[in-house]
Amino acid sequence: MTPTSRRLMLALAALGFTGAAAAQADCPNRGQLDTLYCDADRDLVADSPKDPSKWRDPSTLVWAYTPVEDPAVYANIFKPFTDHLEKCVGKRTVYFPVQSNAAEIEAMRSGRLHFAGFSTGPTGFAVNMAGAVPFAAKGLGTEVRGYNLLAIVKTASPFQSLADLKGKKVAHTSPSSNSGNLAPRVLFPERGLTPETDYKPLMSGGHDKSVLGVASGDYDMAAVASDVFERMATRGNVKASDFRILYRSPVFPTSSFAHAHDLKPELAAKLKECFFSFRFPAAMQKEFNGDDRFLPITYQKDWAVVRDVAEKSGTPYNKAAYEAENKREEDARAKRDAERRKAAEAAKK
Repeated sequence: MTPTSRRLMLALAALGFTGAAAAQADCPNRGQLDTLYCDADRDLVADSPKDPSKWRDPSTLVWAYTPVEDPAVYANIFKPFTDHLEKCVGKRTVYFPVQSNAAEIEAMRSGRLHFAGFSTGPTGFAVNMAGAVPFAAKGLGTEVRGYNLLAIVKTASPFQSLADLKGKKVAHTSPSSNSGNLAPRVLFPERGLTPETDYKPLMSGGHDKSVLGVASGDYDMAAVASDVFERMATRGNVKASDFRILYRSPVFPTSSFAHAHDLKPELAAKLKECFFSFRFPAAMQKEFNGDDRFLPITYQKDWAVVRDVAEKSGTPYNKAAYEAENKREEDARAKRDAERRKAAEAAKK
């Protein structure tokens, strides 16, 4: 390498270092957000990029809804809404089914999703790891409605309190789920049942799978979201009379709807306008327990109780916790797949 080349490389390296340092210095506050994002106004969500060239204004909008149940179910349920958005926003709008919370968050982080509905627990990771900006939730009239964590058992079971489940088969849903994993770790111990000590949580992969698992006898008890349980009973997937509720928590906010932080501000504003002008048709109202519209929310105010549960459960919404949760979710999925293969092979014999 010639002296001139060496000096050029050193100069470029210095310039790159200075640029990185400048980028860091340009963000006065980041909080728990990933280094890709900044929160200068301290509202706990990622700011829109200062540079207009980094704003996104796609010709086709892609969105998804949290995979708390079979993702394919919601493509049809949300079709009237997707059609409304396409006309209201004036852009082709496509619903994309996702298979896991981690996949949904990664899709927004990588730019493949422009807005999405995230379930309660994963909303925090979507905000901090993917730059999601929650702005709406389902509601009725002027009330944003929530849900409860339920501990359900079969009606015919002998269990009368949470403490009776020590050493039994108890289902949680997925590592990042609020009602399906984090809240039970905080709320069950005060009722005499401590996860990891009194029982080993069995990750079912979804609230619907947990409910069906209790019905079939695979689990003695399951921690599930009340709205999912009620929807399954309304659809006729299960009979509510086949279950008893051992525990019902205080109310948590339901799923959030969030847009990517780097959408062009005019597009983000139009998207919100179109959300709030939509009224649920009868089929959607039935599916979502009477909710008839979207109402405005903020992550800072409306998710305060959820963040508190995450902190107390030792799972704050930061990068280390996110990577650990993803690893646990992958391990649980691999274990479930192996068990299914083993059962299928046994059925053939």
